[in-house]
Amino acid sequence: MQWELIKSSPEIIEYIDNTLGDFNKSQVNYNSKMDYLPLNFHIKDEAGSIIAGINAFACWQMLWLNELYVDKDYRGKGLGALLLDKIEQDAKQSGSLMAQTFTFDFQAKDFYVKAGYEVFGVIDNCPEGHQCFYLKKSL
Repeated sequence: MQWELIKSSPEIIEYIDNTLGDFNKSQVNYNSKMDYLPLNFHIKDEAGSIIAGINAFACWQMLWLNELYVDKDYRGKGLGALLLDKIEQDAKQSGSLMAQTFTFDFQAKDFYVKAGYEVFGVIDNCPEGHQCFYLKKSL
C-alpha cells in the first residue's frame, strides 16, 4: 500500500477539524456550551495604535489562551489583567470550567501566577537555554 503526504488546504483542515469534532462529540456528554467561541480583543491608544491584544478561544468547556501581548511602554498599567479578565469572564459565561496557557521564562509566568494560574508542567531547554511553562486555572 502506498500513501501520499500532502500539505493540507484550508478546506482539508476544516474537514479534519470537523471529522475529529464529530468523533469527540460521540465520546462525551456534549452540549452547545462546548462549541468553539473565538475570544480575541485588543486595546488602542489615543493615536489608534494597538498597544495590547489577546488571542484565545473557548471550546469543550476550556479556555485556550494562545497569545497575550502588551507593548513595552504600557506594561505594568493593568492592560494585560484587563484583557485576561475579559476573556476569562466571557469563557466562563459560555460554560468554560478551566483555562490553560503556556509561556516562557522570559515572558509572563509571574503575571499568570499572580492572576491565579498554577504551573502544571515545565519543559527545560525550550527554546535552548530557557524554560516553557504550562499553566492552568479553574474558572
